[in-house]
This record gives sequence, C-alpha cells and structure tokens, in this order.
Amino acid sequence: MPDDGTQVLAERLGLAELPEDVRAELTEAFAEVALKAAAAAILEKLSEGKRAEFADLAEAGDAAKIQAFLDREVPGHEALAGAAVRAEFAAFSSAVTSPT
Repeated sequence: MPDDGTQVLAERLGLAELPEDVRAELTEAFAEVALKAAAAAILEKLSEGKRAEFADLAEAGDAAKIQAFLDREVPGHEALAGAAVRAEFAAFSSAVTSPT
C-alpha cells in the first residue's frame, strides 16, 4: 500500500485511476526524473572542481556537509531545485493528460 505522500503525488500527476502497480511504477519513475532534474539544475551552477568536491561529499553521505556546501556554493539552490521539479511535474502531467 502506498504511503500518503505517494498517494498525493499520484493524484496530482493524474494517475489516481490507474491500477496500483502501474501507479507505483509511474510515481517512482517521476520521482527519479524529478530528482535528476533538480540535481542537474544545481550541478550546472558549479565549476568542474566544485562538482568533484560535491561528488566526494555526496559519496560520503553527510547531509549536513552537503547542505553547508550547497548553501555556500549555490545560493538559492532550493529555488533552483524546486523550479526543476515543477517543470518536470508540468511536463509529466501534460504527457499523462494529453490525448494520444
């Protein structure tokens, strides 16, 4: 059974009427695409050297250090990520609701 967040996402994406397994697969796919879009939007703002530094921090998995790095190196990273996710949401929603 999907959690509340997954259910809300499925509804907002226009997937509520689909069978649960299809709905789960599509919401998972959307989440992956949205995460990649957010990461790409942020990484575009970093120089090559800073990207390597970010990769090291990400590999280490220390969320506090990653947050501090992003706060320092990419001012407004939350807004960048949010805009990227909203753009993916709009594209996905449009694709789902457009007649074929």
